[in-house]
Amino acid sequence: MKQEESRIVYGKNAVTELLKSGVGVDTVYLSEGMAPAVASYYIALAREAGAVVKKVHTAKLRALCGSESHQGVAAFAGEVEYATVEQLLAVAAQRGEDPFLLLADGVEDPHNLGAIIRTALLTGVHGLVIPKRGGAQVTATVAKTSAGASSLLPIARVANIGETVRRLKEQNIFVYAADMAGERMDRQNLTGPIALVMGSEGKGVSPLVKRLCDGLVSLPMSPHRAGVDSLNVSVAAGVLMYEVLRQRGAAADK
Repeated sequence: MKQEESRIVYGKNAVTELLKSGVGVDTVYLSEGMAPAVASYYIALAREAGAVVKKVHTAKLRALCGSESHQGVAAFAGEVEYATVEQLLAVAAQRGEDPFLLLADGVEDPHNLGAIIRTALLTGVHGLVIPKRGGAQVTATVAKTSAGASSLLPIARVANIGETVRRLKEQNIFVYAADMAGERMDRQNLTGPIALVMGSEGKGVSPLVKRLCDGLVSLPMSPHRAGVDSLNVSVAAGVLMYEVLRQRGAAADK
């Protein structure tokens, strides 16, 4: 996967179309003087596109764009070459390994996505699947947080995570969703062809995707956790990925 240089796009119409296009957008800059209703519109679009919003002084926007014609809004867009789900599975076949995929169902924070990508590469994941809309895309922030792993791990972008779960199950890949109501990971058999679904920071895996999965898996936690009931999604994903790696290693040693 190749990460190209980011480009600046500015002006209300141009930024609106960019955010609706599904292209990876890293950051949206809004003028501090923008009308609240207009700002709310762009904030909503940016959230749907998985972009970070920053409010800045008009002078900074002018400097970023090199123009007075920014109309109070600008965005950084990164061009990324995504793989297909079939190509992710081909990586496993080429290595002679059972498929091990990770699906991000609405992970919104680019720093979380970058951390997940880095850990995925280190734990033998064959590829990551992200949605075209409703989650962070592979942007400059993601690439930086991943420490370059986003250029090495194949990443597929799909229109529908649920449909992808269906397709994987048809190919005899067992799909688990991470969920607090699931069976403890150390009591599950996570060897063999497998895909893990991680949900959004606030809501977790969507109900529809959860119903489509073969099972739910959870992380054991201390009973003395003082009201904190869940881990950061990138940490939880890391723990689960390392459990898969551990179980696969143990099975291979037998």
